[in-house]
Amino acid sequence: MSAIAMTDIGETRRIAARRRDRLISVGSPIGLLVAWELAAQLHFIDVRFFPAPSSIVRALVITAETGELLDNLAISLERLVFGFLLGGVPALVLGIVMGISRPIRAFVDPLISATYPIPKSSILPLILLIFGLGEMSKVVMVAIGVFYPIAINATAGVLQINKVYLDVGKSFKAGRWETFRTIALPGALPFIMTGVKLGAGLGLILIAIAEMVGAKSGIGYMIWSAWETFSVERMYVGLFVIAIIGFVMTLGLNELERWLIPWKAET
Repeated sequence: MSAIAMTDIGETRRIAARRRDRLISVGSPIGLLVAWELAAQLHFIDVRFFPAPSSIVRALVITAETGELLDNLAISLERLVFGFLLGGVPALVLGIVMGISRPIRAFVDPLISATYPIPKSSILPLILLIFGLGEMSKVVMVAIGVFYPIAINATAGVLQINKVYLDVGKSFKAGRWETFRTIALPGALPFIMTGVKLGAGLGLILIAIAEMVGAKSGIGYMIWSAWETFSVERMYVGLFVIAIIGFVMTLGLNELERWLIPWKAET
């Protein structure tokens, strides 16, 4: 068999594997919902606490028609995007610089190591004290959650780059910007994307927590107000929406990763 034929077979298998993985990714949550619906209809679970997905969907449609869901969703997404940019961009730059520069890494790494284990939700009262109950406190909470995974993974990504590439850059007298742009950033991309995925998930968690405590709008506030009025279906609507946002973000970031790092997708 020729090398071209072998290559075509390998490519066909990779495409088939990607399609299979996508089907499984979509099918697994659908299967969970079907099992949940059957358990509720057959009274295997207490529908007072675990209402059937069909009743949750009805509540979702009602809240969407009244505008409550869409308004809160738009506010939460806006906070999430601004927070992600506020925390992610500096984290990316700092992480790569830490990987390139040993003195900067020696100075910053202990600070990150000391503050990273602090539960981010525990500093919410301090954030509210500093920034008040306005939009900035929610954005800052997301930024803090996004910052650490991206910075840590960006640094790890640069450190795993073969030193030969950095030596070649020095041999060609590449400046700091050229080293950053042509060697460190592309070489660390797989690790950076891992940090972005972790940061996106953590940011989504923190925006929900911040909205529950210090907001009068957003999906987190919607969940909390539903709990206060014992509106279980409406509470699950908020939880479902957060799950859907996380699912869509993961799919989108996976596609972005395949586009930015095609050599990783082929492995």
